[in-house]
Amino acid sequence: MFANRQDAGRRLARLLYSYRGQHPLVMGLPRGGVVVAAEVARAIEGELDVLFIKKLGAPGNPELAIGAIGENGKPCLNDVARMSGVSDDYVSGLASRKLEEIRKQALLYRAVKKKSTPAGRRCILVDDGLATGATMIAAIRTVHAERPASIVVAVPVSPDDTLASIREMAEVTDVICLQVPSWFSGVSQVYNDFDQVEDKTVVELLKQFAALT
Repeated sequence: MFANRQDAGRRLARLLYSYRGQHPLVMGLPRGGVVVAAEVARAIEGELDVLFIKKLGAPGNPELAIGAIGENGKPCLNDVARMSGVSDDYVSGLASRKLEEIRKQALLYRAVKKKSTPAGRRCILVDDGLATGATMIAAIRTVHAERPASIVVAVPVSPDDTLASIREMAEVTDVICLQVPSWFSGVSQVYNDFDQVEDKTVVELLKQFAALT
């Protein structure tokens, strides 16, 4: 069990020490992933940034991911979307609403820290855990489009099948995961404290890192 996201980040960082001294770009998925990413960035002397990705939920079941969308505005759909037969109109409408949420969140966070460019850099993508992997897959494709030197995915926990799907992606250089439970019920199962992270927490973390640059 991890005590909290900070504990998970510190433990994750131990497996990423080889990147210390290379000033990698450590990109956290809001909001919980940014807390984990901040601990990683501190430990390996990286730059902290936020990678804006929103899950696209299924009709009538918003917790079931049919894909995700990033700042580039291109929905990244998964097999669930294809099997459930969601309409183009549904995807387009939901994507527009999620993109507007991303823009509002980006305005808040980037008032503190401007967007970093992944081009030519070693990028480490961090979340507090994977479930279906939809948001991380969208994150990988979003960052890859900006031509980084490499992409590493680092998470505290993931089900085995999701991890396998991420590892199969040609865009990914390496995948680091601390726990792969034999029975997976959700990311929260490995945390003692998995309280919701507020925007003000992310803003404060970004301020701390901005003060170091």
